[in-house]
Amino acid sequence: MTRLERVGGLALATALLTLAGCAGQKPVDSAPRAGTARQSGPAADPVPRPEPRSNYGNGPVYEVNGKLYNVLDTSYGYRERGVASWYGTKFHGRPTSSREPYDMHEMTAAHKTLPLPTYVRVRNLSNNRSIVVRVNDRGPFVDNRIIDLSYAAAVKLDMIRDGTSLVEVTAISFDNPPVENVRVASVTDDPEPAPGRGNATVYVQVGAFGDEGNARRRHDLLHEHGIREAFIHRDTAAAQPIYRVRIGPISGVDQYDGLVARLQRIGISETHLVTE
Repeated sequence: MTRLERVGGLALATALLTLAGCAGQKPVDSAPRAGTARQSGPAADPVPRPEPRSNYGNGPVYEVNGKLYNVLDTSYGYRERGVASWYGTKFHGRPTSSREPYDMHEMTAAHKTLPLPTYVRVRNLSNNRSIVVRVNDRGPFVDNRIIDLSYAAAVKLDMIRDGTSLVEVTAISFDNPPVENVRVASVTDDPEPAPGRGNATVYVQVGAFGDEGNARRRHDLLHEHGIREAFIHRDTAAAQPIYRVRIGPISGVDQYDGLVARLQRIGISETHLVTE
């Protein structure tokens, strides 16, 4: 296999489909027609287990629509918050990037960079529902979208109607811890939420500073551009205080997408969803 893969089949079709629908909030895909869905009830979450990497879809580099994506060396430590979408009947039965057939009634998902397969836990931040899915496909290739769930998975998270949801994705990894100087995949920096708690309050974090003056300058920049929901959170858990600049609370995907676009226009592209 060459070092640079071009993702074909479902992953590329998913990219084109999602790009075509990214301006709207409703999914351009569809749920199964009445009477055609699985009759045995909701699909069970898969039981995570060690699996060899797929011979297909693992790069280490692949290209979609002129953009290169680097597959992570390890799923160890991966945890990210962002927007989940879902896909259904349009791709049912078609091959995924790992060459497994897509079954919208199974608990699977697509991710841009996690190794195939990887098991992940997905938590809906709006209702605290949590599921486990097996990542066996590539996508979604749209800004602000971090995972594309199967129809069955989206049903269990109660996100079919809205089409998208703010989620937390955590890898259930069987990989060994990375050696020194190897990047760990996690992209969040706030603590793990306490298990069993209620719905989280969500914020967008746009900087964490050891110097309060730097945090104040970032805060003032946001206010100058009309982002009045910005505030500075003083974190005293560490030996030295950390000043985190946050915006919110965030009520949903529409507000999040709009805020990210505003931040990009003023030169702030590094953002993280955090919860309290």
